[in-house]
Amino acid sequence: MQVHIITIFPEMFTSVLEAGVVGRARTAGLADIQVHNLRDFTHDRHKSVDDSPYGGNPGMVMRPGPLFEAVESLSLPSESPVILLSPQGRTFTQADAERLATQSVVTLLCGRYEGVDERVSQKLATAEVSIGDYVLTGGELPALVIVDALVRLLPGVVGHGEEATQDDTFTSGLVQHPQYTRPADFRRMTVPEVLLSGDHASVARWRRHQALRRTLERRPDLLERAVLSPADLEELARLGWKPRL
Repeated sequence: MQVHIITIFPEMFTSVLEAGVVGRARTAGLADIQVHNLRDFTHDRHKSVDDSPYGGNPGMVMRPGPLFEAVESLSLPSESPVILLSPQGRTFTQADAERLATQSVVTLLCGRYEGVDERVSQKLATAEVSIGDYVLTGGELPALVIVDALVRLLPGVVGHGEEATQDDTFTSGLVQHPQYTRPADFRRMTVPEVLLSGDHASVARWRRHQALRRTLERRPDLLERAVLSPADLEELARLGWKPRL
């Protein structure tokens, strides 16, 4: 996968993209992440990328010219996703990450200031995405979040392959079950016996029960769109869940 990030603060990405899973993926040649300085596509001596908004209001708006030129310089494949990071966008989900991870090239536009000229979202970006219902100073941190979510899904990036990600929170449609490791007894807090039993079927049932219970307690909204078996529905009914009609 190739990811292009267009930003006025390329220095924000250097250390993060060299660390952890993303850094290893780049070193292994599994992910090619390129950061482009938007100011390289300006034509004035101040390298300005913003201007005051038409109609008044305080603050500055990012001009369309540099963003269009930056994207056009990449010679992207047709239908390649160009995503504008914006608090006005649709909330980014695990399903979005899984869909984008199948693309060969993804481009991320980092907004700043009071926003981006509307012509960018209308004619340049293929989607406008937010990572949550809050406002940040720019799109750089959301871009890093999306890169991390995508890269870990690429084949060969995470150890044990697909098994390591298929039971993640949101990937399975539920909040993940509790996890334990050594020691089995830590300060008189013990690991559930079923996990020490070696009975894989019992462990699987326990984990599914815990995932259902935890989802009901913490994120009941997920249950409305999760894929649930008849056994899951019976278990949830015992736990007191009443689906909306």
